[in-house]
Amino acid sequence: MRIDKFLANSGIGTRKEVKELLKKKRISVNDEVVTEAKTHIDEDNDFVAFDGKRIEFKEFLYIMLNKPQDVISATDDERHRTVLDLLEEPLTKVGLFPVGRLDKDTEGLLVLTNDGKMAHELLSPKKHVPKRYYVELKKTLSKEEAAILENGVELETFTTKPAKVEFITEDKVYIIISEGKYHQVKRMFKCVGNRVLFLKRTGMGNLGLDENLAPGEYRELTSDELEQLQGLK
Repeated sequence: MRIDKFLANSGIGTRKEVKELLKKKRISVNDEVVTEAKTHIDEDNDFVAFDGKRIEFKEFLYIMLNKPQDVISATDDERHRTVLDLLEEPLTKVGLFPVGRLDKDTEGLLVLTNDGKMAHELLSPKKHVPKRYYVELKKTLSKEEAAILENGVELETFTTKPAKVEFITEDKVYIIISEGKYHQVKRMFKCVGNRVLFLKRTGMGNLGLDENLAPGEYRELTSDELEQLQGLK
């Protein structure tokens, strides 16, 4: 791999910024200063350092984010704060994007990655990946209304697939769905005469949101969590 690509993929900077670092002799390979962007390295075995500190290369990154409200699931927006605005360098420079989306006023689990193939497979409608949401409702929900939701309800353009409702209290529930249409959870509860006051995604497949992450906080997935995510493909 070319050294400039290696550095850019590692979040050290853009290709342009990386070339400047090389010119300033701040990059070394196996303790030898490298100044040419086209220099090829063995990304698995060479010791690449920036100002003497080793750079650990990862082809892809997988980040668990607890998305807060009033932040949109996008990489760039002129009017609203995006999930990428929550990240610190070098994560802002490695091409991360959200896998799927959460509504602006919805909190919870969102995975960010630069692995396009995995993201495509996770989002494929054929996979029917279950998504778990915590819901606070304006009114109490009856067992009969929950059964209606579980059997599927007719929205404006489609009928929802079977869901699962788990009661916490009469007005606080978990709902598990395998789709992700626009405002789907809110629209489903509206169909039974209720209104969602608070919505938070707590799980996707076997991957659960880390309860220690406050809204806006994030961390890399552990190897076990990554295996769980990859098992959804």
